[in-house]
Amino acid sequence: MAKLTIDGIEVEVPNGSTVIQACEAAGVEIPRFCYHERLSIAGNCRMCLVEIEKMPPKPVASCGQPVADGMVVHTDSEMVRKGRRGVMEFLLINHPLDCPICDQGGECDLQDEAVAYGRDTSRYEEDKRSVAQPDWGPLVRTTMTRCIHCTRCIRFTTEVAGVAELGATQRGEETKVGTYVQKALTSELSGNIIDLCPVGALTSKPYAFTARPWELRKTDSIDVLDALGANIRIDARGAEVLRILPRINDDVNEEWLGDKSRFSVDGLKRRRLDRPWIRENGKLRAASWEEAFAAIAAKVKATAPAKMGALAGDLADVESMLALKEFFAAMGSRNIDCRIDGSNFDTSKRAFYLFNSTIAGIEEADALLIIGSNPRHEAPVLNARIRKRWLAGGFNVGVVGNAADLTYKFDHLGEDAEALQALLDGSHSFADVLKNAARPIVILGAGALAGADGAAVHAAAWKLAAQFNMLTPEWHGFNVLHHAASRVGALDIGFLPGEDAMDAKAMLSGGADVLWLLGADAEAVREIPTNTFVIYQGHHGDAGAARADVILPGAAYTEKDGIYVNTEGRVQQGYIAVKPPGDAREDWRILRAISAYLGHALPYDNLEQLRAHLNAEYPVFAEEFRRFAGTDTTAPTAGVLSGAAFKPLLPNYYQTDVISRSSPTMAACVAAHKPALAEAAE
Repeated sequence: MAKLTIDGIEVEVPNGSTVIQACEAAGVEIPRFCYHERLSIAGNCRMCLVEIEKMPPKPVASCGQPVADGMVVHTDSEMVRKGRRGVMEFLLINHPLDCPICDQGGECDLQDEAVAYGRDTSRYEEDKRSVAQPDWGPLVRTTMTRCIHCTRCIRFTTEVAGVAELGATQRGEETKVGTYVQKALTSELSGNIIDLCPVGALTSKPYAFTARPWELRKTDSIDVLDALGANIRIDARGAEVLRILPRINDDVNEEWLGDKSRFSVDGLKRRRLDRPWIRENGKLRAASWEEAFAAIAAKVKATAPAKMGALAGDLADVESMLALKEFFAAMGSRNIDCRIDGSNFDTSKRAFYLFNSTIAGIEEADALLIIGSNPRHEAPVLNARIRKRWLAGGFNVGVVGNAADLTYKFDHLGEDAEALQALLDGSHSFADVLKNAARPIVILGAGALAGADGAAVHAAAWKLAAQFNMLTPEWHGFNVLHHAASRVGALDIGFLPGEDAMDAKAMLSGGADVLWLLGADAEAVREIPTNTFVIYQGHHGDAGAARADVILPGAAYTEKDGIYVNTEGRVQQGYIAVKPPGDAREDWRILRAISAYLGHALPYDNLEQLRAHLNAEYPVFAEEFRRFAGTDTTAPTAGVLSGAAFKPLLPNYYQTDVISRSSPTMAACVAAHKPALAEAAE
């Protein structure tokens, strides 16, 4: 540890730290444009100048200066103030006076730093330079005349996203940041460069000229478009959600957010269900809640409980699934399921279906085996965490399944379960990598679990974890990467078929005479036989609504308070940002109302009572998040491995749910990346 003095404040920081980090530890603000704590040091902007005693009498860039024991630093001396004013003056030489029309206005680092550390006048009267505005695709809007060459965007795409598409050409005043050749950005994390840009050079193209920051109502929430559970902030004006930004949570998403989660916001206001509908003579007609409930009641009362079933979709919140489960239990039906994708594996123990190493725990691992998963599509922020660990070195990655571009090097071990058997018997060379690793991990994806031999693959992966020292009191290396935000929460409350009850496959193939779809919009629902009476409860007119006989309009995740459990078992809560449109209601309220209408009233009248009931029945929702699920190494039930190849579940990252499929921006992304998506699908 090094002890130094900063503006009279003594601080102790680890050796190897930089002066700017020491200043942050001391609570002293240092202006910066190019420096970012999650990116490599560039030292471009020179705004972070400080004065250090016993060094040459000139300002020093604090971002690149290592600390030393006994160092005395001054951050507000006359030399430092003059230096910062001079730097700011040079930065503004060519910067246009676009603040009144710039989307960055009001949350611009350049504005803030110019006010706090710049001059009040400019001595430059020469013409400002003009730079062409390249097209980087449908997500990022470029105004490169404003660029100050901080290179944050270049370092992010290269280091964090792992797609080295951006760079700087030419030198000095002629420097230009771009993609070298005209093309759209292909990273699933490209929207983060908008947050990183300290000026208005990179802004959101879909959000352009829409609103000012001070007009927006900000609500903290949780992203539900994948199973990572990224922490987000929802910005709304009136009844409309205008943008979604990431919040910092080092244990989950750091400060990054996937493009689908960020830009599919325009899908929230298109193809919405805002009133009940009833199908009569083959056509849907608008109806009242009373008419919809009466139609459901007539059908339910004429159907045996054993012939009724319920399926929960990928975006459902825990409260709604609990209400649906208990509603069907009150009617005497145990035909419920959340695994519409066909996943079939042992769920008798929580460790069997969690990402037990935790997302942050990836950084402690020293070997990784991925089975039937493409983390880049299924959870791009988690994939960035894997790349972060890979860049640190000493981290070998093996992949069983589709050999997609994961942004880091890996050994492709095979396409099917034969590779797992080779690892178990030690005949594959990667078995030695796992054997010699101190903290190896395995990531099992939905592509492996959704096959006919999903249970066998699940058992084989657990056996691998046990054999290669992944299941110890100090380390739990068995991980399941889900793709649906609702999946872990549904498994936690037991939203699964009871003994001798129908599973999702049986219900979808016509086993149920009455089928309740809670936001279930998989393509499989289009094939439900016509003799099945389908009740669809959801918020978008997608596959489920197209097949429904009665439609009950629900609320999207931005329109309700809801609990979601991410893939590592972390219980998180989202909050209402806007009200549901028209006659739409929160899903649990709809279920509470219909249960009373049918004479099976659920035992709660408000959300507080429901959550108290949830915590009492399932204590895991009231417990503090624990890193490991326990040390019980009991193996899951096994099956017979087949020779079927593990296929990626989400070949198209941009359209995986009802919200993103309704988004014009996501449709534009598909059109812009059609060749790459076609290659991934193959």
